[in-house]
Amino acid sequence: MDYFIADTHFGHDKVRAQRGFASVEEMDELLITRWNARVTDADDVFIVGDLMCHNVLPAETYLRRLRGRKHLAVGNHDRVWMRSVKLSEWFVEVAFVLEGERKGTYFTCSHYPMMDWFRRRHGAHLIYGHIHATTGEPYYPFLQTVPRAYNAGVDVNNFHPVTLSELMANTARHRARAAEKGTPAP
Repeated sequence: MDYFIADTHFGHDKVRAQRGFASVEEMDELLITRWNARVTDADDVFIVGDLMCHNVLPAETYLRRLRGRKHLAVGNHDRVWMRSVKLSEWFVEVAFVLEGERKGTYFTCSHYPMMDWFRRRHGAHLIYGHIHATTGEPYYPFLQTVPRAYNAGVDVNNFHPVTLSELMANTARHRARAAEKGTPAP
C-alpha cells in the first residue's frame, strides 16, 4: 500500500503550539501512533516534506520508530536534520520532487504546490504539503480549483498518512465545505 504524508514537523515546538498540543512529546507520540496504526513495514510512505524541524531528539529516534519504506520529497525544514543522518539507511529515495507510477496511475510529490507537473494533462496527480491548513494566501482560491492536486499535510488529514483515494476524498470534502461557506479550502 502507498501512503502520503506531509508537514509532521516532529520536534517542532512552534507547530506543536499552533496545533494545540500540550507538549512536543504529546504531538510526536500521536503522530507516531497514528502513522504506525496504518503503515506496515511492507508499505511505501511518501513523505512530502517537513518531517522534522528544530527537533531536540536525534533524527534517528523518529526514523527508527516509523514503519514503512520511506520516500522523502525534501521540504524547507528538512535540510538541517538531513545532514545528521545517512539518508540511504532510512530512505528508498530522497529528492526535491518525486515522481511515481502505480498500476497506471501517475503522481508527483512536491513539498510546494505547483501549477503544472509531469503528465498532468494525462491524469497524473500532484501531492503537496507546505501550506498546512492555511487558506489566507492570495493563491489559495486558485489552488483549490486545480484538478488532481491534493494537500497531504497532517493538519488536514487527521494527523496520519493517507492513501491517494483518501487524499482525493478529503480534498473533495474540504472543497465542498469551503464552497458552502464561500471560503477557500486548504
